[in-house]
Amino acid sequence: MALHKQVDEDASDAELEINPLYFREESCAIPRYRLPESGVLPRTALQVVRDELILDGNARLNLATFVTTWMEPEAELLMAECSPKNMIDKDEYPQTAELERRCVNILGSLWNAQCAPGKSVGCSTTGSSEACMLGGMALLWRWRARRKAAAKPADRPNMVMGSNVQVCWEKFCRYWDVEPKYVPMVPGRLHLGAAEAAALCDENTIGVVAIMGSTMDGSYEPVAHINAALDGLQESAGIDVPIHVDAASGGFVAPFLQPDIEWDFRVPRVASINSSGHKYGLVYPGVGWVVWRDDEALPEDLIFNVNYLGGQMPTFALNFSRPGAQVAAQYYNFVRLGDSGYRHVQQTCQDIAMHLSSEIAKIGPFELLTDGSDLPVFAFKLRDDVTTYSVFDLSERLRMRGWQVPAYTFPENLTDMAVMRIVVRNGFSMDLANLLLDDVRLHVRTLEHHPQTQPPPEIQAMRQSFKH
Repeated sequence: MALHKQVDEDASDAELEINPLYFREESCAIPRYRLPESGVLPRTALQVVRDELILDGNARLNLATFVTTWMEPEAELLMAECSPKNMIDKDEYPQTAELERRCVNILGSLWNAQCAPGKSVGCSTTGSSEACMLGGMALLWRWRARRKAAAKPADRPNMVMGSNVQVCWEKFCRYWDVEPKYVPMVPGRLHLGAAEAAALCDENTIGVVAIMGSTMDGSYEPVAHINAALDGLQESAGIDVPIHVDAASGGFVAPFLQPDIEWDFRVPRVASINSSGHKYGLVYPGVGWVVWRDDEALPEDLIFNVNYLGGQMPTFALNFSRPGAQVAAQYYNFVRLGDSGYRHVQQTCQDIAMHLSSEIAKIGPFELLTDGSDLPVFAFKLRDDVTTYSVFDLSERLRMRGWQVPAYTFPENLTDMAVMRIVVRNGFSMDLANLLLDDVRLHVRTLEHHPQTQPPPEIQAMRQSFKH
């Protein structure tokens, strides 16, 4: 497009040339899997992409995700302004780096880190998966150092966790050649138990992972009880095992809603904690945080120094370049909401979650597994005597109205138990909750009066495979 036009140029022709919205001709066809021969105007490209994206679900009605789907317009504007800034380039963007440091110290204070004010040890990440990897690496390096100092072999590390852990821990173990030791779920115990965790530990255990907010049902694992069981193990067998707390969701909930639960650095064996700023930290994806108890908990040889961006910069991360927008947005939320604001947001979410769970329990065919009293998350299943339809059928019918409520089976030992889970996040109002309840009641009545015809076994297997 010319920057200037001739004075005698026909205005109407120029308008058509400049704004050919949905301008189509054979030479302008846009291929899907290779670059087009030539580009198109910005508005045309925008419309082409938008047309495809309208097929996505409505993020606000996604009750499967823990990830933030609504932020204030001011926060969105701030993120747009900060998107071009490279978080890794602390010399060029020193104030963005300062905001990251402030966030780390705010979280260190929130989680009772054992450091002087302003001296918390930690960093931002792309999300909790990366933060978990960094926490796991620190445990592995410290274990290797202890084994080397004791002149013992360090070639068979293992890690103990519940079978309900997020897949990032399975990835960590595979990537770093650590044997995962899973404590299976059993009826009545749907997450890691203290005695069961200690029973699997040995001299090769680099650490125990405890979850503050299980993805499966929103429940908290008993960090303080796990600590006590590991104390007993050390007294009886001389094995000293640290704890990493995966507080991807609970790290931004428990300090405000359950401040008396001891799960953070008040628990002596907790060496590190991760959380997701893009979950109940109320920031759009993706930002995570990891904080260590003190300097000793993070081995120095995991920290690298680079100087080719200008100045000497320490870095500990699995990636390198990423935008500073999410870090700025996290600090915005801390300033905007403060302690009382976060407490109000999380309490509102929990009130709605417990309203939903109590009403769903009254509908008839359902049995609650959790009620939202830990995280604002709860899981429920059909009673055993309901056999004419499944939670998968209900999940599919809810999608007809746009609701995305996941149905899934539990891990090993409980794979025959299919459940549904609802995650209540900021932006999901009581009005929306009541609309959801109306639709659940409607579809339950429909399914009860029109039982689902079971397809052949091979089709059932295909459907189950697709759902998982």
